[in-house]
Amino acid sequence: MNRFVCVHGHFYQPPRENPWTGEVDEEVSAQPYHDWNERITAECYRGNGVGQPSNYSRMSFDFGPTLLSWLAASSPETYGSILEADRASRARFSGHGSALAQAYNHAILPLANRRDKMTQVAWGIRDFQFRFGRLPEGMWLPETAVDGDTLEVLAENGIAFTILAPSQAARVRETGGEWRDVDARGIDPREAYRIPLPSGRVITVFFYDGALAHAVAFGDLPRDGAELARGLLSRFRGDFDQELVHVATDGETYGHHFRGGDRALAEAFDAIEASGLATLTNYGEYLEKFPPRLEAQIVAGTSWSCSHGIARWSDDCGCSAGRSSSHPWRRPLREALDWLRDTLAPLYEAAASGFFRDPWAARDDSIQIELDPSEESVGEFLDRHAIGPLSAEDRTAALGLLELQRNALLMYTSCGWFFDDPAGLETRQVLRYAARALELAEEHLGGSLEPLFLRLLERVRSSLGERRDASELYRTLRAPLPPSASVLPS
Repeated sequence: MNRFVCVHGHFYQPPRENPWTGEVDEEVSAQPYHDWNERITAECYRGNGVGQPSNYSRMSFDFGPTLLSWLAASSPETYGSILEADRASRARFSGHGSALAQAYNHAILPLANRRDKMTQVAWGIRDFQFRFGRLPEGMWLPETAVDGDTLEVLAENGIAFTILAPSQAARVRETGGEWRDVDARGIDPREAYRIPLPSGRVITVFFYDGALAHAVAFGDLPRDGAELARGLLSRFRGDFDQELVHVATDGETYGHHFRGGDRALAEAFDAIEASGLATLTNYGEYLEKFPPRLEAQIVAGTSWSCSHGIARWSDDCGCSAGRSSSHPWRRPLREALDWLRDTLAPLYEAAASGFFRDPWAARDDSIQIELDPSEESVGEFLDRHAIGPLSAEDRTAALGLLELQRNALLMYTSCGWFFDDPAGLETRQVLRYAARALELAEEHLGGSLEPLFLRLLERVRSSLGERRDASELYRTLRAPLPPSASVLPS
């Protein structure tokens, strides 16, 4: 049988830990749970990992590395079910695990500089290898945001494929043939596409079925397993030697966005397997069996959740979470954080050169001591990167500079721009990472950049009523807060 179905779930929550305490503060909006990680685990992540076989073992999925870190500490049974599902999927899908990697903390990669792209991808791969015990075949791009340089970075790091929206396809051709312009309706999602890159490298892209994804994410299909199975099977046309029907949505669709969606997904998988009309697969298995017959080019600077490309994370484009169509704060927030990143970078490099042979290589490798902060692990890291034996004081300074850079990366988490109000949890969180980076800079570099940063934040103003500007909001986030404290402006 040459009809295949693949359901991909992008499971993700932004990092929520207080950067001073390492703990997630109470989030009142998540009640009756302590925070949104706990709530969505109860509604979605746990349920998709139960059963034999579990949903995770029969689908394709990616989990945000920072979410997996929280799950490992706070819901070990759920975390274990995810790792076990990847092992089970390798037995099911010809040795190909269903888990994909993800760029580390969900930054919009086309808006990142090359150095940060490389670190985000390198950390995503290392985190994946640490948890799943293998190298990833594919990587999910946050918000499927893509440009040519991002694909080059993936390919350079050994990533074989990624998943994009159909609207991100620009042109297709048979190998060596003439290019043909396409759009979201013109790209055939039943094919895998080879993307030739300027470096001479190649990467495969799967453009998911857009109409089907919309019906799953925003329709009623996840409410009923039989209907979901019928919806998936209805997309076959029978005019190819082999066909792949595949869909990609937020994984939270199955249980959080739609209560009972985890059970409906399990019922859909059972119905498809019982029907004899198609075989479940994952992308790695399908790519091995059916290498791409066509080549494609992408529309650079695009994503799956902004009709204006990637402006949702850098400009007042009108994309909304439902409360406002005006977001004049998004551009000045991006500009403020870019200023902070670019001001800190040469200062970090100069100071870290007193401790590390290559300060940026040390940053890329520092994910090791985040994953394993034991004395032995830190010692091995310093043996590889330090210019020589470090005193206790120098060791503290060297590790502090790396923590500064970690926070400078975390402050680009995409959710900080996604919603309508900069006073929301997500934007407050990226400002907390900025505050922690500034604190570490003052401690280890000397002097304070905070007054200049606050001047830039004065331009970050919400269009929702009478709200304080982000400089005033920032001052409420500057120090650790009691877990139950509320910082939402009145």
